Amino acid sequence: MRKLPVRPIVPAAGQESVWDYPRPPALEQSGRRVVVRVGSVVIADSTAAWRVMETSHPPTWYLPRADVVEQYLRRSAARSSICEWKGAATYWDVLVPGQPVLQSVGWSYQTPTPRFVPITGYVSFMPGEIDCSIDGERVLPQAGGFYGGWITPDVVGPFKGEPGSWGW
Repeated sequence: MRKLPVRPIVPAAGQESVWDYPRPPALEQSGRRVVVRVGSVVIADSTAAWRVMETSHPPTWYLPRADVVEQYLRRSAARSSICEWKGAATYWDVLVPGQPVLQSVGWSYQTPTPRFVPITGYVSFMPGEIDCSIDGERVLPQAGGFYGGWITPDVVGPFKGEPGSWGW
C-alpha cells in the first residue's frame, strides 16, 4: 500500500477525492455545462469540455475553441510554461471592452503530447482570475496561483497548492 504525504478527505456521496486521481493524469470528456465570463459578458459556454485529473489536483477543464468567443481572446506573449504531461502551453489574454485586460488567464496546448491530443487547441481558464462555473455553480481556484485547478463541491482534497503542499 502506498503511503500518502497527507491525509485525504474521505469523499461523501456524490464526491470524488483528488487522491484517487492517477499520475500521470487522466483525461475525461464531460457533458456538464461550463461557462466562463467577465461580468455579464460570456467568454465561453460549453457542454463538450474535457477535464484533466491528476493526483492531488482539482480537475482542470478545457473547452473547445468552437465554444469560446474568439473576439475576446488574444494570444499572450507575457507567459510560457511546459507541462511534463501535456507539453508546451500557449497563453491567452481576455479582452472585453470597458474592462481591464486579463493577461494570460487562459491557456491551451496547440501541439500536446500524444496522450493529450484530444484537447488540442482547447482552452482552459484560471478561475482565480476570471469567473468560471460548472452547471451554474461558481468554481473556486486552486490555491497558490500557479496551478489552474477548478474546485467544486463534488471534489475533495486536500489540494496541491495549499500552504505546505510544495513537496507532495
